[in-house]
Amino acid sequence: MKIKQHIKAVALTAALATGATMASAQDKEPIRFGLCFDLSKSYTFISPQVAQAAQDLAMYTNENGGIEGHPVEIVVRDHGNEPQRGVECYEQLKRDGVFIFNFLSTPVTNAVLPRAMKDGNVLMQSFVGRGDAVDGEVFEWVFPVGPTYWQQAANDVAFIKNQMDGDLGDAKIGFVYLDYPFGQEPIEILKTLSEKEGFELELYPVPLPGSDQSGAWSKIRRDKPDYVISWLLAGGHVVASKEMRRNRFPIDRYLSVNWLNEVDIANIGAEEAKGILRGTNVAGGQEVPIVKTMLETYYANGKGSGPESLVRDVYYNTGMAIYSAGFEAARIAITENGWPITPESMKNAYESIENFDGDGVMAPVTVTGEDHGGGGKTRVEQWDGETWVPLTDWSADYLDVVWDVIKESSEKFTVE
Repeated sequence: MKIKQHIKAVALTAALATGATMASAQDKEPIRFGLCFDLSKSYTFISPQVAQAAQDLAMYTNENGGIEGHPVEIVVRDHGNEPQRGVECYEQLKRDGVFIFNFLSTPVTNAVLPRAMKDGNVLMQSFVGRGDAVDGEVFEWVFPVGPTYWQQAANDVAFIKNQMDGDLGDAKIGFVYLDYPFGQEPIEILKTLSEKEGFELELYPVPLPGSDQSGAWSKIRRDKPDYVISWLLAGGHVVASKEMRRNRFPIDRYLSVNWLNEVDIANIGAEEAKGILRGTNVAGGQEVPIVKTMLETYYANGKGSGPESLVRDVYYNTGMAIYSAGFEAARIAITENGWPITPESMKNAYESIENFDGDGVMAPVTVTGEDHGGGGKTRVEQWDGETWVPLTDWSADYLDVVWDVIKESSEKFTVE
């Protein structure tokens, strides 16, 4: 059954788990996805939601006959955001026959990537890891389905340009960011676009963990940028909101990276956060069909894979986006090449995904042998005091600029 058909099968809730269906999905060999996540240290603001979404989607898929009759098995392990533990997790699961992996951590993903490339195993890398890994001609086994930070930053500039009547010549854009690789990653793109479009770019680094932003926002008050693009995480947004009030910077000119969720909004205050902008890779809210299905099918009956509070979080939707694409690839692999799925057939299947959006949970992606990201589309949403309201359609802008940077970086990569 196609993933999109699963997602639209809300009306079949009462008929789930019939004897025949369960038997068909349990009598065949499973499709195993290895989730080596940081569940205990740095990324616990996102990893439980993504893991829970993967497990819920697997449960729902299995109760609807599996993927072409095969059940999905989600193997979850904790690496604590430690590269060596991530490598150990990879090697252990590889010995157990797993060849589809996700690490949801840039340092761990980067540590495992050369091994996966040498071994010819599939590395899921959505929304983390190397930005140049979308270059499928170099990173043959890596699938960062969805936009990179580089593309997201470019799309943010395009949004601001549209807000300023299509002309950035007299504009000033600030970039406030955590001063380590995650935060620094968009700088090259922003500098390139500054030269191309003629806007003035001001950089405002913030020391880890993001709790001390007073110096940055004092400079922002003096510089008076038209917009501030933010590459902060979790509590960093809460601190920024306080500094915006203190320095009288309008919150509706603050455009956050995608890592701004409902917990952050609650900590800022739903009313205080009104107007804040977010560039996003996935649709927010619980009206997304698959998320609504999970709530109605499982959580209303106390049968979900974790607490319901995590379902009411955009990071849960992120997990649904990542794994709906992965399950779709598995479906294509079986229908096109039969069983068993191999690393090669899974790779080819990923590269055959066309115009797939998980029934609205993300921008439509078309993955090819050249572009493992699927197009790089994001959109901008605004918090209206109660929910996120899309301000734009899904789009990818400045693709030529971004791909120049991708190619320049990827050509320097060697597995060794």
